[in-house]
Amino acid sequence: MTEAYIYDALRTPRGKGRKDGSLHEVTALRLSALTMNAIKDRNNLEGHAVEDVIWGNVTQVMEQGGCLARSAVLASDLDERIPGLAINRFCASGMEAVNLAANQVKGGAGDGYIAGGVEMMGRVAMGSDGAAIAVDPSLAMETYFVPQGISADIIATEYGFSRDDADALAVASQQRAKAAWDEGRFGKSVITVTDINGLPILAHDEYMRPQTDMQSLGGLNPAFQAMGEVMPGFDKVALMKYPHLERINHIHHAGNSSGIVDGSAAVLIGNKEFGEKWGLKPRARIRATAKIGTDPTIMLTGPVPVTEKILKDTGMAIGDIDLFEVNEAFASVVLRFMQAFNVDHDKVNVNGGSIAMGHPLGATGAIIIGTLLDELERADKEVGLATLCIASGMGAATIIERV
Repeated sequence: MTEAYIYDALRTPRGKGRKDGSLHEVTALRLSALTMNAIKDRNNLEGHAVEDVIWGNVTQVMEQGGCLARSAVLASDLDERIPGLAINRFCASGMEAVNLAANQVKGGAGDGYIAGGVEMMGRVAMGSDGAAIAVDPSLAMETYFVPQGISADIIATEYGFSRDDADALAVASQQRAKAAWDEGRFGKSVITVTDINGLPILAHDEYMRPQTDMQSLGGLNPAFQAMGEVMPGFDKVALMKYPHLERINHIHHAGNSSGIVDGSAAVLIGNKEFGEKWGLKPRARIRATAKIGTDPTIMLTGPVPVTEKILKDTGMAIGDIDLFEVNEAFASVVLRFMQAFNVDHDKVNVNGGSIAMGHPLGATGAIIIGTLLDELERADKEVGLATLCIASGMGAATIIERV
């Protein structure tokens, strides 16, 4: 089978996903087009250079609706003969775009692809598209639906993680993100977002709170306790599903959960001939991809079974992986991953994660693949695994290997 290589990976800075965020006046269309243009320009692509653009975004309504991928191609400097495919696998949409592109290349369906995603969470509110699993009683009751924050607290309760455990991981994420920016570790990948006059709008992740410590986090109230214990009483739903739990321990809050942000990311993928045609040197090969469905109530445990699956599929062991990127949707997700595989935190999210820098839903999967590649190169390591938990109970993973 043909090998699929990563030739480039870049992202925008992540802006605060609210009205005073630096990217709030930038549309999803424009940020996507800017990201695609950066990939095109950095790699001197011309004409019908890639087979397709596969673009992930989660809340596919309003400005993010109507096959945003194709709209962004037309709004960009890419050739109009390049089509566009918008996909949605919730939080793994950006990763799934990359994985789908890689598998298309491996199967011979085109030499090159641009893949990635976008989410403007400050402009298109999370959940504004509706979701049958949340709003249709026939499905919500059947699956014991609870919001993701409750699911994160169920994980903490089931696997014995304390508030201090979660807060310590959050502090580490903030410290690592600050160190990464201070040392220029994102310099290869982060592009500056500019206005229509070419003036800079944002060049740095602005959600970070590097002053965060255990004391400041200790003063925050659990974010999901009221919806769990009072109204609408989701703890009772969880306890019907998991009667062995006496109560749900609510440990998550704004400081140890992922941030709501705006952002975009893109990855350039192709076979050997694609690189030779455009004079590009491959940085890594995509060794394997995987996805899996999981329990929809606890919902966020997907990184564990999907990692087990991808390792089994490739005949690898957890010890064969040098570095991990596990999306910090909530602290308990990463804590459970490290617990399940007995992986030291020194190998996981070494440059911080979504708790510190934010989680632009449709872009994050592509972001963490790029971050993983950069760190493999910086640390002179060979093999990395990126994985995310996914709403409604799924998991996705990608293994990359430097070449």
